[in-house]
Amino acid sequence: MSSPAPAATDDEKRVRKIAGAFVLMMGTVSLFGDMTYEGARSLTGPYFQLLGASAAAVGFAAGLGEFVGYALRLVTGWIGEKTHAYWALVVTGYAINLVAVPGLAFAGNWQAAVALLVLERLGKAIRSPARSTLVSYAANRAGAGKMFGIEEAMDQIGAVAGPLLCTLAIAMASDQPALTQYQDAFKWLAGPAIATLALVLLARGKFPKPETLEQPRPPLASFGGGFALYAVAAGLLAFGFSDWALVAFHAAKTSAIDVKWLPALYSFAMGVDAAAALVFGRLFDRFGIGTLGVAALVSAGFAPLVFLAPNAWVLLLGAAVWAVSMGAQESIFKAAIAVLVPKEQRSRAYGIFFALFGLTWWLGSTALGYLYQRSLGTMVIVSVAAQVAAAPLFWIVARKARSA
Repeated sequence: MSSPAPAATDDEKRVRKIAGAFVLMMGTVSLFGDMTYEGARSLTGPYFQLLGASAAAVGFAAGLGEFVGYALRLVTGWIGEKTHAYWALVVTGYAINLVAVPGLAFAGNWQAAVALLVLERLGKAIRSPARSTLVSYAANRAGAGKMFGIEEAMDQIGAVAGPLLCTLAIAMASDQPALTQYQDAFKWLAGPAIATLALVLLARGKFPKPETLEQPRPPLASFGGGFALYAVAAGLLAFGFSDWALVAFHAAKTSAIDVKWLPALYSFAMGVDAAAALVFGRLFDRFGIGTLGVAALVSAGFAPLVFLAPNAWVLLLGAAVWAVSMGAQESIFKAAIAVLVPKEQRSRAYGIFFALFGLTWWLGSTALGYLYQRSLGTMVIVSVAAQVAAAPLFWIVARKARSA
């Protein structure tokens, strides 16, 4: 019989408390950051449509933005690992938000809007590996799944508030043309963008060296074997997972829901995402990476519900399923890498993983947008098949991790 784990010392409790405080502070940064770019994201599909973009162009643009946001993490993750300038990368990435999102209000055509969308994703590419690495130091001290789940839940509080702020902005300009309403909403998002930058500067001053929070430990795996298969499984999930821009485009085109309520629908989805992140974070700490296999099977259900929805209630259910998958991905993807990879290589690991994830997301978004215009049924089949195929691969990775 194994002996019980020793009780935490007073010093250990103090360090865990500091680690938790750091995660909460970075979660607050995420809250306002998500309020900014998720508010914008809730509008991009119909906004692009107002600017004259087709469904294929929307799918391509959304996928391109995600690809840039993920692919460049190969570079920024490597830079973070070599320089350890994590805070500088995080601050720079959030500063770009302040330019890109309000700038959408002044885009004269959909091509200019795409350029600003890509710029916003570039900012995320710069900050994301460094930010995830900083949070992982604290998260591993107090339970990676739980901590990343809390951070993601706070992300999604912002993701709920951002679209609601946009809904209010549109309502305040209800007597204006639709294009003007959307432009006003983008201008309102300058407020949370400024708050984000101020808070991240405050966090840097209060916690200059988060790496001291993590205890040395042997990793379960590294850049071969289980990590590679884990990246492949995540890529399949990404390929079949539609960006919200295409979901909103479909809802607007079919009039399944009044266009003015689309930001509110996205806000609802982000609320579900927050709850799912907390649940799946806890499940990860208890059951490990295999939890993502379950999440992949759940995710496979969103496409039939969203794109074949006969009414608004089915669309609402589909949006909830989409959001559950997002919550699982955002919390567990980062937590799993924090467990699988040693901290010295973690920034590069986040960069490699999310670059591959972004590439497959872009390819999938482009393919789904193309199929949307030709055969909605075929598009749904491709989406479902890719996500179902990911599930057994996650379970194989989980088995490898347990045996290690």
